[in-house]
Amino acid sequence: MAGRRGPGPVGRAVAALLVAASLAVVRAGEAPRPSGCALARGELTVDDLPAGASVLDCLAVGRVVTHDGAGVAVPEPGTTVSVDALTADGSAHGFTLTVAADGTVSYAYEAAHAPAAARARADAPAPCADGAYSTAGRKEYGTYEWFIGDGPLPGRLSHAEGRRAFENAIATITTSRNDCGYDDDVTAKARFLSVTGNEAGIDRAARCTRRDGLSVWDAGDIGGEAVATTCSWSRPVPDGPEELLEADVRFNTHDFPFTDRPTGGCTHAYDIRSVATHEAGHVFGLGHSGAGHENLTMYASSFACSTDARTLGKGDVLGLRSLY
Repeated sequence: MAGRRGPGPVGRAVAALLVAASLAVVRAGEAPRPSGCALARGELTVDDLPAGASVLDCLAVGRVVTHDGAGVAVPEPGTTVSVDALTADGSAHGFTLTVAADGTVSYAYEAAHAPAAARARADAPAPCADGAYSTAGRKEYGTYEWFIGDGPLPGRLSHAEGRRAFENAIATITTSRNDCGYDDDVTAKARFLSVTGNEAGIDRAARCTRRDGLSVWDAGDIGGEAVATTCSWSRPVPDGPEELLEADVRFNTHDFPFTDRPTGGCTHAYDIRSVATHEAGHVFGLGHSGAGHENLTMYASSFACSTDARTLGKGDVLGLRSLY
């Protein structure tokens, strides 16, 4: 008995048309696949990688994205990176880039305001009468474990002296140390680990580079505008602020002098503990207090030769209580 023969040319053509038609019907109900994108070489702006773009389609992970003088390296999906700069004139320089688990980009920008040089600090409310604060949408859920870089430190402090100065500043945040009579209701915790050869993930233009898993405080060149910069990385938490993964701090010893003991003869040096307390506030999730609140620790300048930011104002304490 002869075997069956397959369909002839006409039959095969008809079958192909039927398959194509059936696939078209199936695909009609599917969401269209996102198209890829081509990015130019070098630094990118937020316009080059706009909100809603995919870092996976655009091959953008690790690329530097800038906005208004601040910059961050695009993190892996499921991660947020924020850059916050303390400046000499109090002008705002910072933004946040979030990459969702599916690779989609979104941004949050710090509100710009006039520099403090245009206003008198005397016009701002006293620190214990000013309840203004802002938070960054993240917190340390466990214990912030940090290191000191093994290079030179601000004010030519030894590593032992630097540890004491930074520990004191961080403790101001974790214990909400203030002169306003507020009790310590803040549950934040921190622990110093050691000196390390790793560096803070901050480059010479005060941009956040890719994180290495260690939270490092150090000093170096971060451009001419920032007195100090904090870079923070976090990840989403259901029904709560994001969880801090790493926070690095760098003092700008290339362009600004620092001292741990401001005296009556001080003219332009920055108090290490005041600056460090402000940066520790960013580490634990505080944002800048904004224009008109120059007497709070979280204002975007600590002001040369001033030790005022070594203790917290009312708004600084309330901000921490809202998180912890």
